Amino acid sequence: MDLDLRKLRYFAAVAEHGHFGRAAERLHIAQPVLSRQIRALERELGCELLERTTRSVRLTPAGEQLYADAPGVLATAVAATRRAYGAARGSRRLVVGFAPGLTVSPAVRAFTQEHPQVEVELLHLQWFEQAEALRDGRADVGYLRRPFDPAGLRTLRVGSEPKVVCLPAAHPLAARRRVRYADLDGIPVIEATDRRVTTIEEKLELVAAGRGCAMVPRSVARYYSRPDIVHRTIGDAGEYEICLAVAEENRRPHLADFVAVAARTLPGRRR
Repeated sequence: MDLDLRKLRYFAAVAEHGHFGRAAERLHIAQPVLSRQIRALERELGCELLERTTRSVRLTPAGEQLYADAPGVLATAVAATRRAYGAARGSRRLVVGFAPGLTVSPAVRAFTQEHPQVEVELLHLQWFEQAEALRDGRADVGYLRRPFDPAGLRTLRVGSEPKVVCLPAAHPLAARRRVRYADLDGIPVIEATDRRVTTIEEKLELVAAGRGCAMVPRSVARYYSRPDIVHRTIGDAGEYEICLAVAEENRRPHLADFVAVAARTLPGRRR
């Protein structure tokens, strides 16, 4: 039976922390999503991996064995896929991944001027696969927005951006230029992990339909702007950190040059 490596990584996190909540926080996913993934893994294997209580979890004998084997399985799989992707690309190709709403083209243009012999490919990343695409080798470098699981990655902060709330254009708060969290009390917040939506487009469709509000980075709201939705800055909210990231073991030719070019050319509010 072939193991789902994402579910295996989720299981390893739960086993390490002994708690679904702490593991979900580390993985930057919702706890119900994590629980469903572990249950699905147990069904696929035909055995229970965890003994669950209201406060913690313990490994069953089968879980202990899988946890002992997991690091080797994951490392082997990641190394194999990275070698395969690298061989397919050759030494003169780089794949640049970028998160929703972020624009990486200024760095690509500047890098191409300095390294015209290197072919740059672009890979749009969904919020739930930002870091995973770097770890498994699909992308060589990522232009990402936190939060994401930083395990196995080297990151370089290049900027930040405000958090905004997206509201239906007819909502009473749409008349304001800025809002505070207190103003949003009582308005359902649409979270991708809670409502089982996986794309920004799905989330904004729910906002336009009057199902609630959505809190997103300002660049996302601007990139996906539409006439039936407005976005307003949340005055007492923190900001999203924007960074460049590469896998710690990735030493592909020209990768360091691209990171250097991107760090000085990509837009962002630098501190």
